[in-house]
Amino acid sequence: FAGDTRAQSVTQPDVHVTVSEGARLELRCNYSSSGNTYLFWYMQHPSQGLQLLLKHFPGSLDTLVQGIKDFKAEFRKNEKSFHLKKLAVQWNDAAKYFCAVSDTVPETAGGAEHKL
Repeated sequence: FAGDTRAQSVTQPDVHVTVSEGARLELRCNYSSSGNTYLFWYMQHPSQGLQLLLKHFPGSLDTLVQGIKDFKAEFRKNEKSFHLKKLAVQWNDAAKYFCAVSDTVPETAGGAEHKL
């Protein structure tokens, strides 16, 4: 929004991660945000669009967010982290992963999820 002075940033320190099939995966996400924080993890296979894995909304009491494809993310408010985890990765989990943060979610976000 124009004139909005709230700052947001996301850091994913794990640029390249190699994991054997069946091994445990953890991808770190650290964020900074001064407002109510909506958090998201997306995956993207080559030549495909983004796929929403999971999301966390402000006020949620859950610290472990269950997503699709056996992905989970651990929300730690004090550490401002939202790390993505999977107990046993499969070959088709090879993809790019994106952590995203927003102080607000547009009204169309629900519909957009199905179009990604």
